[in-house]
Amino acid sequence: MLRRWRAAGVAVPVLVLTARDQWHEKVQGLKAGADDYLGKPFHMEELLARVQALTRRGASRPARLEIDGVALDEEEQAVVIDGTRREPLTALEFRLLRCVMRQRGKVLSKAYLGEHVYELDTDPDSNVIEVYINRLRRKLGKDLIQTRRGQGYVFDGPA
Repeated sequence: MLRRWRAAGVAVPVLVLTARDQWHEKVQGLKAGADDYLGKPFHMEELLARVQALTRRGASRPARLEIDGVALDEEEQAVVIDGTRREPLTALEFRLLRCVMRQRGKVLSKAYLGEHVYELDTDPDSNVIEVYINRLRRKLGKDLIQTRRGQGYVFDGPA
């Protein structure tokens, strides 16, 4: 579940509390995307200190994902092009653009994008992803997200 969250761009801090306290289990948890790992038994003061540290780190994270002059503003759910033009995005446009930007250079199928952008199940034969890709292209330029026929879409940044 944690790997799926991280692949989808969920940036919530995660502290794993578990009875599994072997070093290799801690490494697996951290590699899966956990920000911290605490094995039982633990003292309540240590737990509170770790939670406070995670919230401090979370507060200092930048609220922008930026690639080649295209910046995604997480707080305002908007995109800024070349530092000058700001385009507001719908919730689905925002999640879709964030997903392709975080997977820059990778070909992402419609099925993959559907799984990572929709909160509920959707019809796999639906053309909603195509519609939203086209809406993003109208707002940001045609070259931002490229189509790979029979494979999916790839974010390569502006040409």
